[in-house]
Amino acid sequence: MSDSKYISIQQKNNNVSGDVKVSPKVLETILGIAAKEVDGVYDMRDSLSSTLNSIFGMDNHGKGVTIKETDDGLVADIFVYFDYGVSVPKVSIKLQKAFKEQLSFMTDLKLTDVNVHVVGLIAKKANGKIEGIKISE
Repeated sequence: MSDSKYISIQQKNNNVSGDVKVSPKVLETILGIAAKEVDGVYDMRDSLSSTLNSIFGMDNHGKGVTIKETDDGLVADIFVYFDYGVSVPKVSIKLQKAFKEQLSFMTDLKLTDVNVHVVGLIAKKANGKIEGIKISE
């Protein structure tokens, strides 16, 4: 999962003193919502905790996204299911671009790397049922 420490945001206004620190969970939520808005993304990989949260009626928008702070900067990993038939490279590039733009817009933080892990493809049958094609664990 994410580091438990907070990530500092540099303030542009020098007239105000104090720190702004954001939990990695908040950043993961921002990126999770951004990912769902990209065409070709079906869903994100669940973890046990997000599955339990769903059972109790709490959405976890950050599921399938992890943020970590490295010496080089912030790194995001996303674990996603794509719609069957989409171009994996094109959708992955859209995801990477959406992540960088959304995080920069909302927090002024920059992502150094966005790693996209395609864990499955979801195909829709003609009768409307969904059939999953699992690629990896």
